[in-house]
Amino acid sequence: MEIDMKTDTPAEQWQAVLTRNAQADDQFVFAVITTGIYCRPSCPARRPKRENVLFYKTGNDARDKGYRACKRCEPDCDNKAKRRINLVDRACRIIEAAQEPILLRDLAAAVDISPSHLHRQFKVVMGLTPKEYAQGERVQKLQRQLKQEGTVTEAIYAAGYCSSSVVYAVAEQTLGMTPGKYRLGGKGLNIIYAFTQSPLGTLLVAATDEGVCCIEIGENKKLLLISLKSRFPQANLCEGGQPLAKWLSQIVQFISAPEVDLNLPLDIQGSAFQCKVWKALQAIGLGKTMSYKELAIAVGKPKAQRAVAQACGANKIALAIPCHRVVRSNGELGGYRWGISVKAQLLDRERESLKRPGRLEK
Repeated sequence: MEIDMKTDTPAEQWQAVLTRNAQADDQFVFAVITTGIYCRPSCPARRPKRENVLFYKTGNDARDKGYRACKRCEPDCDNKAKRRINLVDRACRIIEAAQEPILLRDLAAAVDISPSHLHRQFKVVMGLTPKEYAQGERVQKLQRQLKQEGTVTEAIYAAGYCSSSVVYAVAEQTLGMTPGKYRLGGKGLNIIYAFTQSPLGTLLVAATDEGVCCIEIGENKKLLLISLKSRFPQANLCEGGQPLAKWLSQIVQFISAPEVDLNLPLDIQGSAFQCKVWKALQAIGLGKTMSYKELAIAVGKPKAQRAVAQACGANKIALAIPCHRVVRSNGELGGYRWGISVKAQLLDRERESLKRPGRLEK
């Protein structure tokens, strides 16, 4: 519990510094003569000797005397949450710019805090560790590299992997297929697509001869088509609304007033693990939710929550495979490919449908 105290005198201010009293953060800053840095009272850094400390009412006063702001407690930021976000954002930019994997201790040194403190703050803000974030960033780099010129091996090393064997060992969970197959980008597939309007925006549905392979919602047709092409860059795409009219109507009806889950023929393209996750998603009932942890347990991989979340994110046939029904363990909605607002609307409409008398049963 933080201590409520007066900070009118230097003695009271020093006591607030010694106890790291956060309640005093908006009352004064303290400057350290030997380092030339000024901090807020709650700064987690090691306490200086009293004879080396001066007190100033504001950070501006300290800067006027030649002191610079502490990078660890960021005394010029408005609040603790903002400081934490700024800290993690700086760490993310460093990870993204790194050409090779960066050690936690080196990342922490770059943002001027301890490794353990960075690890905790990163987990709070991002929901994953710096290492997990770096792994995800490397996968995205690999995906981009595989779509460019050059060999698969060149793409692997350009993405920062030390060997191709490392990539192939985890290819099923990261890319959903081998790097070579991923690079083909749907080569040889004939895909028809069509647009319509829905309560959530413009709707795009695409299908192969096997069934629906992609569902997208967005602001306009151009952006949706760009997204479809990025998912199947080597496929033969052809707009043709009539063959898809029935499926478009079913999806719009599901969005507007869901009575039962969508029952569409699907062309599900993914790894064995992804397909297992997607099958478990389809088993979640209308209006119900499941946490990522519960989903991981359901597929027999209780420690693979991160991989489960990646499989949800890789789902190209959202709505038909209802990844919007997966939430965080604390009940928060978490992320969603079309935004939290859309996810909330879908869940709210499903719950409302359960209350309607005489609704259809699956």
